[in-house]
Amino acid sequence: QVQLVESGGGLVQAGGSLRLSCGASGRAVNTLSMGWFHQAPGKEREFVAAVSWSGRSANYADSVKGRFTISRDIAKNTLYLQMNSLEPEDTGVYYCAADRRDSAVADSYAYWGQGTQVTVSV
Repeated sequence: QVQLVESGGGLVQAGGSLRLSCGASGRAVNTLSMGWFHQAPGKEREFVAAVSWSGRSANYADSVKGRFTISRDIAKNTLYLQMNSLEPEDTGVYYCAADRRDSAVADSYAYWGQGTQVTVSV
């Protein structure tokens, strides 16, 4: 079993930055790929970014390329999402997810955190 706990959300003005963290625990967690998903109010959960188990390979949604950076600290069992140049459209709940293979499809992930709220004001 794998447990994921997100933190770092909050209220920020447009153009500002936030760094989200996701602490992971459980069996073989460092062998799993991990990703971030975003759910805006009234909308479905959508892919933001994913990183391979080694941290060497990452991919991003077009909407966040050049603004967000995903990374992981294997020694700390922690996943990060550095979010810069935030826009009001980035508002929503951000979820951390983990599974054997990185994917942009939410249904591909077996393990999920509880989410952390990000609110970007104009």
